[in-house]
Amino acid sequence: MHTLTYGKLRGLQQLANESGIFTITALDHRGSFEHMLRQTLGVESPSWEAVVTEKERLARALAPHSSAILLDPIYGAGPLLARGAVPGTVGVLIACEQSGYESVNEGRVTILQPNWSVAAIKRMGAAAVKLLLPYHPEAPTAERQEAIVRQVAAECCTHDIAFLLEPMSYPLVKGQKKSDPAFAVRLPEIVIETARRLVPLGVDVLKAEFPTDPSYHRDEKQIRAVCRQLTEVAGVPWVLLSAGVDFATFQRQVEIGCEEGASGFLAGRAIWQEAMAFTDTAARDHFLRTIAVSRLRILVNIANYRATPWTERMPAASLPQAAEGWHATYPKAG
Repeated sequence: MHTLTYGKLRGLQQLANESGIFTITALDHRGSFEHMLRQTLGVESPSWEAVVTEKERLARALAPHSSAILLDPIYGAGPLLARGAVPGTVGVLIACEQSGYESVNEGRVTILQPNWSVAAIKRMGAAAVKLLLPYHPEAPTAERQEAIVRQVAAECCTHDIAFLLEPMSYPLVKGQKKSDPAFAVRLPEIVIETARRLVPLGVDVLKAEFPTDPSYHRDEKQIRAVCRQLTEVAGVPWVLLSAGVDFATFQRQVEIGCEEGASGFLAGRAIWQEAMAFTDTAARDHFLRTIAVSRLRILVNIANYRATPWTERMPAASLPQAAEGWHATYPKAG
């Protein structure tokens, strides 16, 4: 049975709103964000300061309407906290992986961010650690990826900080895209099996992709059944990621996912990506403070009404049971 320690418990409380629902905005993008900025700013290689400035713009607009915000260790966490772009009432979770992945024999391998660690994330006051993990149960790199999950999970236990895992499926057939029907038809079983294998390795919250392809699966009864299966197999709270789909699609996915057991969402580009199409900073600000904020509020309302509080996904026996003298047995880091 999954158990929570005091630090993990407090971290999950800080990531959720007062109703126990996760309404989190993702701003941890690096490579994809730099690509957007090349077009937005009309430059070949955006400077570090230029990337930070745009992330600050996003954070100031969206963080106040989020229960928490997901940041990266290069452009986000330190600079945005130092500049006061994230209100103190908003939880913070920080990525521990390097942007991108290493390709090995048709498989993919996560690289942890150099000069960065779970310990550093904990020290700077974050509520949780996030690990993005390209994963396919049949990939030749599956065991290697599972070992990385175990490693990060163990470090999160050592430092008593919540661990959020974001597995992302991918095709094993060379040249095949995720949108190809041959892959789409298998997406539900891949997402479910991924949760079955990875969550027991020490995951506190699963950040899951929607388990069906919106371009391929149209039977809502079937879609809902797969979401319910994901809820059952995960065994811990799960939140829905947006994976870059358009807002209308993601809105419907949040409705279905939350009705079938999700504890909220952790979304990025579906909320704010069109802002990057404006070359004028005032136009970007206007989009973010109107349309993007409106989208976020819509998702928050859906989640608050339809999602399952994360505490209901944790049996009472899994929560810390403090009795007299508890401080003497509380594990000491290091």
